[in-house]
Amino acid sequence: MSSIVEAVLQELEKHDIEKVEAVDMVVGELTFLGEDQLQFAYEIITRDTTLEGSKLNVIPEKIEIKCNSCGYVGPVNYIHNGDHYSHPDLTCPKCGAGVEILKGKSAMVRSLQVVER
Repeated sequence: MSSIVEAVLQELEKHDIEKVEAVDMVVGELTFLGEDQLQFAYEIITRDTTLEGSKLNVIPEKIEIKCNSCGYVGPVNYIHNGDHYSHPDLTCPKCGAGVEILKGKSAMVRSLQVVER
């Protein structure tokens, strides 16, 4: 989170911004980053910066895969381990081959809602 905040602050320096109202951040399922932890870290790291008081909107990105063997493109299946935990099965749900991950690894800022001077 600190690297993302630092990058946003560097970009904001290039513009005449009065305040930032919101930051929209895409977070892929495969990053295993929890929204509560991101929100907490964001609040702490943005203190005494241009981002202080802005809202962090976490936009989840589901996993999407592509199978080069059978051509399948779409979501993954999940392996359930007990009642409380499941993890993505990163093999093709149609043929069982290895896959290419198309979506689900992102951790990036999509947009900023700002008030210009």
